[in-house]
Amino acid sequence: MPNSSNPKRVVWIIAVMFLGVLPSSAQQTDELQKRLEQLKQQYEQTTRELQERIAALEEQVKKESEANQNATKKEGIVSAAEDAKKVALGQSDQKQTRQGQLPSEPTYQSLRDAETKIEKLEEQAKSFEFHGYFRSGYGLNSRGGQQVAFQAPGADAKYRLGNETETYAELIFVNNWLNPERDSNKVWMKTEVLISGNTTNSANFANFPGSIGNDQIRLREAFVQVGNILKGQPGARFWAGSRYYRLQTTYLNDFFYLDMSGYGAGVEDLKLGIGKMSVAYLAGARPDVTTQNGTYAKSNIDVRLYDVKAPGGTVGVWFNFARAKGGTTQTGTVIPTSNGYAFAVGHQRLEWHGGYHRFVMQYGKGAASNFSTSLDDPTPFLKSSKRFRIVETLLLQPNDRFAIMPIFVYQRAKDGNSKHDWNQWNRDVPDLLNSAISHLQSD
Repeated sequence: MPNSSNPKRVVWIIAVMFLGVLPSSAQQTDELQKRLEQLKQQYEQTTRELQERIAALEEQVKKESEANQNATKKEGIVSAAEDAKKVALGQSDQKQTRQGQLPSEPTYQSLRDAETKIEKLEEQAKSFEFHGYFRSGYGLNSRGGQQVAFQAPGADAKYRLGNETETYAELIFVNNWLNPERDSNKVWMKTEVLISGNTTNSANFANFPGSIGNDQIRLREAFVQVGNILKGQPGARFWAGSRYYRLQTTYLNDFFYLDMSGYGAGVEDLKLGIGKMSVAYLAGARPDVTTQNGTYAKSNIDVRLYDVKAPGGTVGVWFNFARAKGGTTQTGTVIPTSNGYAFAVGHQRLEWHGGYHRFVMQYGKGAASNFSTSLDDPTPFLKSSKRFRIVETLLLQPNDRFAIMPIFVYQRAKDGNSKHDWNQWNRDVPDLLNSAISHLQSD
């Protein structure tokens, strides 16, 4: 047997044992090294994601803070973003939750809720619109009494610019229920309500004892409008309700030479090959006049063709068919059923010496002779009534500080009674000055 006490043999055995252990130890070192590298990568990735999230939160909070005018909300959002940043970096002053426990309401959740609320408020703000108009003035006549608005004898309208003797306002409320941004691939819908009110310049509060009708409140518009329904007609708008319908006016003397406002429904801006068209049914009634058929009413079919290109601008054509059902009133007056028609041809140039130019010729007969959905006082001669009118409106505005609006109106009207002559309305400047002087002298 070999001698186990030999020193060389002992060293050799120890060396063999060491070499047998060395490969196992080196393998463990490599695995530890790999795990360390993985932990480093995970740490770097986690840190990078936190930094990106914090940067995104800060940018989002900055944008929403600029859009939101409420200082309280801005302060809360910025504070939430700072808290989220501190929590992400482990610098929060709040008491840290233990491992395995979640806070009752994480900071990022509060921030998300705030963002949601702001988005809803922005949507509501975009969907609502407010428009309005008002005027108010006071004046005295030459004797110290209340101002009286001047109106030329025989004229159907008064003048403006200091010649309005009341306080008047129109308040318009619009709500866009669908697609307020008017995206071309979506249907949009809105409602509009217009409330008007006026009071004489004798008082600035409700009627005082003994006064008669100083204050008046009216609901002039209440209608719904829908658009982008037809793929082939994305610009067409359908409507129903009570509204001001495509008014035509001379602003200087507040004269509506075509006023088909009323109750009804229709479609506007249908594109044709040569221009656009609108069709509507409109109606009005006289609650103060009743027959065995009920309240005296008038129905209208309104058709318009407009934006037709022509030399110097565009032209348009209007046609209306009207019918008023007659009967016998409670006082025994017989009102015959009356049909009627009216048409107009107009030319306009919307860019002309800084302003615009419009020229219109109108003719109406019977129930349509007043160019309106409203009803004149019914008479047995209504079906024979006639009206012819020419309107010329100019607006010259060479610069931002000066503008002038000359207008010309010529009208001949007959009430249908063969015993009555034609009523003519046409005034030039000398006649108007003479009428104004006579009016002032009479005061």
